[in-house]
Amino acid sequence: MVEEYNVFLRNGTWELGFHQREGFDFTKTFSPVVKPSTIRLLLTLVVSLSWPLRQIDIQNAFLHGDLCEEVCMSQPPEFVDDSRLSHVCRLRKSLYGLKQAPHAWYSKLSSFLLDYGFTANKVDSSLFILRSDTHCLYILVYVDDIILTGSTHSAITDLISAMESHFAVKDLGSLSFFLGIEVIQTPNGLFLNQRCYAQDLLERTVGDPFLDVPLYCSTAGALQYLLLTRPDFAFVLNKACQYLQSPTFAHWSFVKHILRYLKSTVEFGLCITPSSITSMHIFSDSDWAGCPDYRCSQGSYCIFLGNNLHSWSSRKYATVSRSSTEAKYRSLALATSEALWINSLFRELGFSLSCSPTLRYDNIGATYLSANPVFHARTKHIEIDFHFV
Repeated sequence: MVEEYNVFLRNGTWELGFHQREGFDFTKTFSPVVKPSTIRLLLTLVVSLSWPLRQIDIQNAFLHGDLCEEVCMSQPPEFVDDSRLSHVCRLRKSLYGLKQAPHAWYSKLSSFLLDYGFTANKVDSSLFILRSDTHCLYILVYVDDIILTGSTHSAITDLISAMESHFAVKDLGSLSFFLGIEVIQTPNGLFLNQRCYAQDLLERTVGDPFLDVPLYCSTAGALQYLLLTRPDFAFVLNKACQYLQSPTFAHWSFVKHILRYLKSTVEFGLCITPSSITSMHIFSDSDWAGCPDYRCSQGSYCIFLGNNLHSWSSRKYATVSRSSTEAKYRSLALATSEALWINSLFRELGFSLSCSPTLRYDNIGATYLSANPVFHARTKHIEIDFHFV
């Protein structure tokens, strides 16, 4: 994707999109991409089932999209018809720079996969599933980067051959690098790390802290991408991102401390090992009024599928909790929402949990509320948002 971007950027093709009018030259622009949680869940299934993993790249992906609107452009250099200088070219396919190009490409790819026999996942529309009596196939799509896995090598090879007849496909072989994540196959499963991304980030942030708001925001945002494989950064990065509007020297020193920790742990990552994929354990916790400025609480959770850590989060609540019970209960509700989403995705993939997920937290009041949501003066204000637990 980077190579295609640089070519069209040098040629000035990106200027096309800035002259388009919404509702006239384009309508739909959104194109879904696969969620990180979906990637981790599929990799966990692959390791546990010992399925093959393949990766392909669609070259010049946006050029394959079909346009629904009538879009015209000036005659390109070296192709100008001297006898028709006032004429323009009508585009039959999308181009890089058109607002609707991402949506057009996704529609083109999804139409091919649906015709091939796949169904789009209801929970994550960038996951496509094909089941038959002889094999099962899964496809994860992130624009033009695609991961394929299935129960048989032959089914994957047949699918790649079919895609090569419609698109310019580059077969990258076994999955090794995806979205900045290095995927290392080990005797015990898979090891995911973002070493290359982290080293590049460290090279770009060399120097002493200084008061530059855009640089602080970009550094904190770049560190957020490490959360794909580094749950140990969840809490501190959430703290750092709470001061994006007006960071001080102390906040910059805090971010530099995070960068120093990153430098010393650049080889760290996420291990995925063969394990039972039919059990789910959820750990949830929260402080109470830990924010010194607004007295909001901070809640965190992590979710395990078997022995593998699958999902995690740490965030500050938007509202003030009146008690430690309420703070713990809010964290439990957020964890339950994520667990329900994962369970829905799990069922869509054709699997089911052997038992109900296990919730673990350390507040007896929250336990009573989840088992028997009694409404009274101290808890009735949290009824609507969180009693679905």
